[in-house]
Amino acid sequence: MTTIYIEQGKKKTFACSLEWPGWSRSGKTEEDAVQALLVFAPRYSKITDRAKVAFVVDEVVVAERVQGNATTEFGAPNLIVSADMQPTDIPTLQRNISLLQAAWELFDETIVSSAAQLRKGPRGGGRDRDDIAHHVLEAERAYGRKIGIYNKPFIYDDQVARFAFRQEIAAVLRKSSDESSLLPGGWPIPYTLRRMAWHVIDHLWEIEDRQLP
Repeated sequence: MTTIYIEQGKKKTFACSLEWPGWSRSGKTEEDAVQALLVFAPRYSKITDRAKVAFVVDEVVVAERVQGNATTEFGAPNLIVSADMQPTDIPTLQRNISLLQAAWELFDETIVSSAAQLRKGPRGGGRDRDDIAHHVLEAERAYGRKIGIYNKPFIYDDQVARFAFRQEIAAVLRKSSDESSLLPGGWPIPYTLRRMAWHVIDHLWEIEDRQLP
């Protein structure tokens, strides 16, 4: 059984896996979003393969539906659901951290192998490679504050700082298996992993899809 939740906005709907951090796709309707999620399963399997985790897709079951907000409409799954408030057992937590780390590795490899200039959208929009790398890093610094990590700005190309920052994220998350969140008013751990993984994977796929011919 593949368990998901639906984040329903007025114009955009997300189907998000509760078991596989970062496996999330959107569409105009719930049906569209679920179909997109399944279409992207083979691409997500590259993440699970890197993490050496068996990935099986079977019957999709919607565990929860939540009403989206402005961030949903903007294009990001943004809501904490009831499953996020449950403690995570240690093997699942370790597996999910490994998936996040695998996503980081594949993103970095894609940055290295990609051309600096990416194909623009139909209206000439869209960031180029280096701007995407910077955006992902800055978003992760903001996400880090939600779990008590306050890191000074640094550039994406600073591999030492980038590695240390990611190691700190993983270390903080590993200590949290018996807590729903690390900070008062902070993010629950399952949501933190899902949001971080979604963001880096979404931009990984964007870079792959926007390569110039």
